[in-house]
Amino acid sequence: MANYGDYMTVQKQSAHRQSAIGKPSKQLGLWMCTALVIGNMIGAGVFLLPATLAPYGWNAIMGWILTIAGGLCLAFVFAALARSFPKAGGPYAYTKEAFGKAPAFMVAWSYWVSMWVGNAAIATGAVSYLSVFFPAIKDVSGLHAIVTCTAIWIFTLINMRAVVLAGSVQLVTTILKLFPLALVIVIGAVVIMRGGSEVVAPFQASDIKLPAITIVATLTLWSLLGLESATVPAETVKNPETTIPRATMLGMMITGVIYLLVFCSILLLMPADQIANSNAPFTEFVSKYMGSNAGSLIALFAAISGFGALNGWILLQGELPNAMARSGAFPKWLAPRSARGTPVRALLLSSVLLTIVVLSNYTKSMTELFTFVLLLSTTSSLFMFLACSLAALKLKFEGRLRASGVLVIVAVLALLYAVWTIYGAGGKAVFWGVVLLFAGIPVYIFTRYQNQQTLHK
Repeated sequence: MANYGDYMTVQKQSAHRQSAIGKPSKQLGLWMCTALVIGNMIGAGVFLLPATLAPYGWNAIMGWILTIAGGLCLAFVFAALARSFPKAGGPYAYTKEAFGKAPAFMVAWSYWVSMWVGNAAIATGAVSYLSVFFPAIKDVSGLHAIVTCTAIWIFTLINMRAVVLAGSVQLVTTILKLFPLALVIVIGAVVIMRGGSEVVAPFQASDIKLPAITIVATLTLWSLLGLESATVPAETVKNPETTIPRATMLGMMITGVIYLLVFCSILLLMPADQIANSNAPFTEFVSKYMGSNAGSLIALFAAISGFGALNGWILLQGELPNAMARSGAFPKWLAPRSARGTPVRALLLSSVLLTIVVLSNYTKSMTELFTFVLLLSTTSSLFMFLACSLAALKLKFEGRLRASGVLVIVAVLALLYAVWTIYGAGGKAVFWGVVLLFAGIPVYIFTRYQNQQTLHK
């Protein structure tokens, strides 16, 4: 009877036959990979987050510090895994190395679902900022869904065209999206230098509460999703064993510093009530110090930020299922790549599912849709972070992970952070995360059946 080794031989032979027309080309260097990490982490959602965090005051800053620390631990874990296992699929490849095919499939399945579900939130957030310039988007029923779907398919076509084109778009949009964030940081620095500590919200140690910090850490986790982005398209990365770890750590550090300085500026230099009741907190902050005309400029860059993140996540939502299909964990129909080395079928399927999410919820307001898909996407990613932290520890103890003893400490901290955020997400979030995990079981059974049929031919 044929065994798994026979199956992998068949897969390798099949891959060799396709290599002439669909071999991924090594087109993503350090800066494109770093831009992918930063661009996927900084989307349109961060421009709405200050209003949510305003009531927490200094607790929000403490929560951000813990979130960034947890993110750095996770980035360190992913960097170590990528250095030893520079394989396409990222979280799927690492979990498979540590725990086998079935657990890896469940993790990768939930991660893939979180991608195209989360892209609905990213696209919706970006289009909501376009409504500043085109009010009909929010006033005409269903128009925001049409515009959102149009944006989705424009970036899908870009990713189908060539990986290097998608990478170039990501690099440009990442540079542009940093402008409003840098502006807020500069304004904050100038205001503090001129006014001193008196202009900053007073710090009261008695106001710092662990439950509030836990809530903030859960809310801010959404802004860290994407720190693992460079690990997924490993086969299209130049020197992946060195480029991916560097891009992951560099991207996380840059983004963490930007987040902390931006939110310190807005939350500590503006009245909490004003920020909490604002639909555009960045605009409120910049307008206070630079005039109302700056609001439209911020809205434009917020839209660019969202569309840049959408481009990067669409790249990943095609690369992950393609990598899984080529390893035998997903239906083989998704395995081929185009003559340009892009996973066209996987991109098409993911974007069709993404479009369905948007259209099935078009009766909701943009804010309602954003909140709904945000919950689904975040909870799905939590299980992936937990599994990869456990995988790093197991592989290290087995001697299969090339890393110093520091990794054990960092991986344990990353593991605790993942557990803490799962707890902070609440029962409803965990329930939906489990539902999404079990939704992949029929696909796993079908794929195993398909693989067995291939072996017996």
